[in-house]
Amino acid sequence: MASKSQGKREKSKLDPGSPSEPVLFGKYYLLGLIARGGMAEVYRARLRGGESQDLFAIKVMRPQLAREARFVDMFNREGQLAMMLENSSIVRTWEFGQIDGRHYIAMEYIGGRDLTQCLRRCQETNQRIPVPHAVYIASRIGHGLSFAHNVRGKDGRPLNIVNRDVSPSNVRLSYDGEVKLLDFGIAQGLMKFMSEIGVLKGKFSYMSPEQIRGMPLDARTDVFSAGIILHEMLTTEKLFRGDTEFALMEKVRKAEVPRPSRFNRRVTEELDRVVLHALARDVDDRYQSAAAMAADLQRILEGYRFDPKELRQFMRQLFRKEYAREQMEAATALNSHPQLGESPGVPGSLPADRPKRYASNPPVSSTSHPVVRPNRTPEPTVPPSLQEPVASDDKPRGFWSRLMRRKR
Repeated sequence: MASKSQGKREKSKLDPGSPSEPVLFGKYYLLGLIARGGMAEVYRARLRGGESQDLFAIKVMRPQLAREARFVDMFNREGQLAMMLENSSIVRTWEFGQIDGRHYIAMEYIGGRDLTQCLRRCQETNQRIPVPHAVYIASRIGHGLSFAHNVRGKDGRPLNIVNRDVSPSNVRLSYDGEVKLLDFGIAQGLMKFMSEIGVLKGKFSYMSPEQIRGMPLDARTDVFSAGIILHEMLTTEKLFRGDTEFALMEKVRKAEVPRPSRFNRRVTEELDRVVLHALARDVDDRYQSAAAMAADLQRILEGYRFDPKELRQFMRQLFRKEYAREQMEAATALNSHPQLGESPGVPGSLPADRPKRYASNPPVSSTSHPVVRPNRTPEPTVPPSLQEPVASDDKPRGFWSRLMRRKR
């Protein structure tokens, strides 16, 4: 019996492929597993046919969850919601559907690291995220949240979207200097499910006092979470921590927040005020919108004369080895694997007149129920990028060690 059940598990596994040995998945090539979560696994991918130079992140629902209709419905509904969030500060979702009985969501692929990884690397190398960089990142987070909070449905009524899961692990910093919120479209719908399977453990540190209390939530809970992220970027220390889950939740409820300038003398009095305003315990004393917080941060940023290219340089230096590996793997994925004799007439390949980029021409869904995108004017083209959550066992090496190797 044990061997039979093990065989079933093995059969349900999806071959992840690799950059040098891609595996077909509908109209995509899978190029390796890049993340695994409680709900789904995420693979790097590219389209068949060789015409597009974009990479994708394919989120595939776990087979054991796909057996229950409620999870499938949740996955599909929230995938459709994610497709409505077309904003330069939110990872773009191209399509969702079903391939060979597997439910998936196809997103843009962000080459970079999440904010958790960045904070960890800064601690390991005894450095900080520079204050202007932190202000810029927080302003982009606020920009993305504001867009989502104000999205309206086809009938023109506000959808009242609240993320509820704004944390460093869901903020992606690309090697090109972009800042993207991850999984925004599915966070709201999955929260109940995630709490059922225990995935929320560790998320309490980024919840608002009203969320900890189980009170009704609105956009201001996301503002509080964004304030926590900004505080931690400025101090390189966790704002709320506790020896037990209960102790941690109690600290969040009290929301006693020290000024960031106590830990970082480069933080100005004006920036202190913004952080404390975002982290007010009472929702009525807090920023009433993410847009208001982002506007104040933008005014502060103008005083630094910050150029987003500075974030690009910071990321490439902070993760020099990883950036070089990313470039090599991307080149291999896009150029080195066989095309299997495909032509424009083969299903899954690109028509001859298809544009090479998908900023305004997303791929057609493989589902038997085609996805229809809402009619709207798209934002300006964003450079092709990609979601690549990093495994926790990827141990970075020291900055000085890398520098010495480069000199040699």
